[in-house]
Amino acid sequence: QVQLVESGGGLVQAGGSLRLSCVASGTRFSINTTGWYRQVPGKQRELVARITSGGSTNYADSVKGRFTISRDNAKNTVYLQMNSLKPEDTAVYYCNVIMILTKINYWGQGTQVTVSS
Repeated sequence: QVQLVESGGGLVQAGGSLRLSCVASGTRFSINTTGWYRQVPGKQRELVARITSGGSTNYADSVKGRFTISRDNAKNTVYLQMNSLKPEDTAVYYCNVIMILTKINYWGQGTQVTVSS
C-alpha cells in the first residue's frame, strides 16, 4: 500500500523560506511522477511543481524562480524548497504520486503553509 507523509509546513513571514518534505512507503519516487499541489478553501487544488522519473521538472507560473522541487532517491523523499514566500502562497500543500504502470494517484494528508504579511 502506498503512503505519502508530508512535513515541513508552518507559519512564516513574507519573504521567508520553508522546505516541505514528502516521504513515500510502498513505492519509489524514482520510477514515478511526483508533484506538489496546494489548495485554499473554496478553490480547486492546483499543481505547484512536478518532477518526473527522469528528473524533468515543471512549475506553476506563480512560483517559477521561487520554488524548487527535488528528489533524494536514497531517502525516497521529494522536497519543495519555497523561497521568497508571499501571503498568496498560503494553502494546504499536498504531495502526490502517479503510479507509472496503473496511473493511480496517491495523496498525502497535506501540510499547512501560512505566510503572514
